[in-house]
Amino acid sequence: MASVTDALDPAAMREYYRSTPLEEADLPTEPMELFVRWFKDAAAGRLHEPNAMIVSTATPDGRPSSRTVLLKHFDERGFVFYTNYGSRKARELDANPRAALLFPWHPLTRQIIVTGTAARIGRDETAAYFRTRPHGSQLGAWASPQSSVIASRAELLRRYEELAARYPEGEQVPVPTDWGGYRVVPETVEFWQGYENRLHDRLRYVREPDSPDEPDPVWRVERLAP
Repeated sequence: MASVTDALDPAAMREYYRSTPLEEADLPTEPMELFVRWFKDAAAGRLHEPNAMIVSTATPDGRPSSRTVLLKHFDERGFVFYTNYGSRKARELDANPRAALLFPWHPLTRQIIVTGTAARIGRDETAAYFRTRPHGSQLGAWASPQSSVIASRAELLRRYEELAARYPEGEQVPVPTDWGGYRVVPETVEFWQGYENRLHDRLRYVREPDSPDEPDPVWRVERLAP
């Protein structure tokens, strides 16, 4: 058995960035427009699942947790993902709606960090999305009591097979009552872009506090030291 001392040394791992600077003068007035540009770049760059994002939540007493989920919709209102409402992230969001999203687009030497408040979306919106999911994924949403302790993988497969027999391919699967979406309404959106000598660009949009619920909020941009 290899010892810890035989492991690769992470301190010796380095990437030397070469990039065009990210300048304030080139930014749009609101962050979603820049998000769209970067998201298109990530998709065009053939990144694996460019809509994958790390969602971080915390309990009311500050115990954090993170996991990777898939972004399924975004617009001027915010960023939407779906989950079981009994999952750890859902329980934490219902008790403490503060959340952070991280899009780690390493091959492009870019990342986006969103902070804001999450709330459940309407059942009609959830149902409309659920109908677009592959049949197997619909059954999986029923079969998995997400974040709960289960006896074995065999138990999970048995639940799935029972559902597959009840709702065969081509038959409509009902929308689970304990499954649905959350929308994270951004309060800050930080765009990070790598640059040589560790002089990375970090430009953060901050929603002005007097326009939290406005359809067209006012944003200011601030530069952060890397």
